[in-house]
Amino acid sequence: LGGLEVACILEQQQLPGTLRVRLLPRGYEDMDSETKPPLRFASLDLLRTAEKSEAFLEAVRKAPIIPVLTIECAEQGAPLAKALAAGGITAIEVTLRTPAAREALAAAVEAVPELLVGAGTILNGAQLRAAAEAGAAFGVSPGASPELLQAAAAWDRPFLPGVASASEVMAAQAAGFRLLKLFPAAPLGGPAALKALGGPFPEVSFCPTGGISARDAESYLRLGNVFCVGGSWVAPADLVRDGAWDRIEALARNSLAALKDTA
Repeated sequence: LGGLEVACILEQQQLPGTLRVRLLPRGYEDMDSETKPPLRFASLDLLRTAEKSEAFLEAVRKAPIIPVLTIECAEQGAPLAKALAAGGITAIEVTLRTPAAREALAAAVEAVPELLVGAGTILNGAQLRAAAEAGAAFGVSPGASPELLQAAAAWDRPFLPGVASASEVMAAQAAGFRLLKLFPAAPLGGPAALKALGGPFPEVSFCPTGGISARDAESYLRLGNVFCVGGSWVAPADLVRDGAWDRIEALARNSLAALKDTA
């Protein structure tokens, strides 16, 4: 679990079925007393959340493109999700930027249960709760205020806080996150910026989003600290508006095939 091993179950908590466990870094017993870090604790609920994060990471790595979707009509949610899943996509991000977003997200979840349907552009705790009510499997934010980090850390599903600097990476790490969104990736320096961040933050993995296209997605995915990329090119707004589901399916399939060809 993020470099930690569960050492033992300490006690049962007040809530039925909730256990508190002690987490020890690997090699803890061999450290001398001056270098041993403080003990850390987590509830079983948090461990379940970590397991969900690992499952999310595994699924996304199989198809490392997360389409970033701004849906204007709720009725587009189901056919769009079906088209992208048919094209091999395993996860999508429905941004909470339109009045129809929540209903479209819920429709996508219902239409394609095996697809990981996430909520994007989460700015506060209220939107986090709304995403959960709509059935979001994960959440994404463009940035990360202290209040949002606190709320997301207590959420029972994966969350990718947005960062744009080393200081913001440190703040997200301190809140317990190791899967982060770099936004806006291209204006921040693209692959060169991510390569630079890999030095001081080797345990962090990124999903860069913002200004990425089919032409340069592969240059990001070749980096060891990038587990997927996000972008809108797989489902352009005009194709969504026109209901061109077959063309969107083909775009998804071709985009993933192009990445496999260069792997």
